[in-house]
Amino acid sequence: MGKNITPNHFYVWFDTEYSDLDLETASLLQVAVLITDRALRRVLPPEEDVRLTIRLAEGQTLSPWVEENLPDLAQACRSPEAVMLAQADEQLAAYVDKVVGSPKEKENQRPILAGNSIHSDWWMIRRFLPLFRRRLHYRHLDVTAFKLEWQYIHPEDEFDKEKPELIQQYFPEARLVSEGRHDAYYDVQASIAELAFYRQVLFSSNRS
Repeated sequence: MGKNITPNHFYVWFDTEYSDLDLETASLLQVAVLITDRALRRVLPPEEDVRLTIRLAEGQTLSPWVEENLPDLAQACRSPEAVMLAQADEQLAAYVDKVVGSPKEKENQRPILAGNSIHSDWWMIRRFLPLFRRRLHYRHLDVTAFKLEWQYIHPEDEFDKEKPELIQQYFPEARLVSEGRHDAYYDVQASIAELAFYRQVLFSSNRS
């Protein structure tokens, strides 16, 4: 890290997919993480991004919605390639350490968790990913707050995450390996692009 760069100058972009909408009882199905600096530039090459499918415990069931709408993910979670939760936690923690070094004792010296509706992902982190949690700042960057402001001002002009070309436009370093939403890795990159869009349209220095 540069002389004036500290861990809290980084955003840890994180997203999850989980088994049902009740966060008290839901289990993790997929996690993805990608770290950028405050200018939304990658700090590690794409091949080092973390994208993991979590193995379902024996006898564990998924919500009917997940089984019907995410059949590929459901199948992946039951495959030998899926990883155990503890292994996912270790890989996520190691990825953060690769960027910022060993975990800082003071929370305000750690990198900032970022994403869309990030409180839901933070809830899952608190439940299942203790090593990863100990590497994160107490503050979070929730892109949804900017989304709500933009929709209030321009309800007809939504940032459409379903368009990969739009994500690539605002986050040129994206590596889109999925064709649609409900994939944690796709959504992580879409969140970065969406924040870049809001920075341009909401915080432009060219004011009339």
